Amino acid sequence: MEQTSVYERNSMLLQRVRDGDESAEAELVEENIGLVRTVARRFLDRGTEYEDLVQIGLIGMIKAIRSFSLDRGTAFSTYAVPLIVGEIRRHLRDDGPIKVSRIYRRQGIALVHEKNRILSEEGREAGIAELAERCGVSVEEAAISLDAISPITSLSDFVYGEDSVTYEGVLADEESERESERICDRIALSQCINRLPPVWRKIVLLRYYRNMTQQETANALGLTQVKVSREEKKILAALKEELNS
Repeated sequence: MEQTSVYERNSMLLQRVRDGDESAEAELVEENIGLVRTVARRFLDRGTEYEDLVQIGLIGMIKAIRSFSLDRGTAFSTYAVPLIVGEIRRHLRDDGPIKVSRIYRRQGIALVHEKNRILSEEGREAGIAELAERCGVSVEEAAISLDAISPITSLSDFVYGEDSVTYEGVLADEESERESERICDRIALSQCINRLPPVWRKIVLLRYYRNMTQQETANALGLTQVKVSREEKKILAALKEELNS
């Protein structure tokens, strides 16, 4: 299916959602389930089964459907990805403390004890590298251990007693934003590649996904190395122009 058709299909379904058609939301989810699965794959091996990640991501998809405005001037997928990522990351963050190793908790307590001792006896704050050395653990282990015993603050909690400002309002989830940007970039690039002529798509596949040399690519496609080199320059220019448009 051409990307323009996907865009038009999404726009039509979104308009039906706005008009109160309850079945349109289910259709829109079905149309974009591949997007959710793509995002979910980025979070494999983090303690949650893939299908569970997909189900959690679908919550973000539904939130995107219900809050997206057709006047935004952006593709629905671009808008939906950060919400899907955010929903999955929220689950992993909230579910994480349950799975923390007891060893890390014990190390965390020892690190805090040493930190308090230094503060009490020497009147200074000890850095994590010093604490790690004194407790006989690596800096990475010290960071994990301290995080394991740190109190969990809800993003909906009020900041400094203010009754109108929450942590969610003042703290940007930079990691989530970066993850969203990376996924959006990959999706945008994939969509651009899918719109290339067949021969160009084959060159991209062989050169950048199978890591073949220009000569190997030329042999596989029955072309000359010079031809592949020229076409590759055209491909990169075309992708750059479309991604920047």
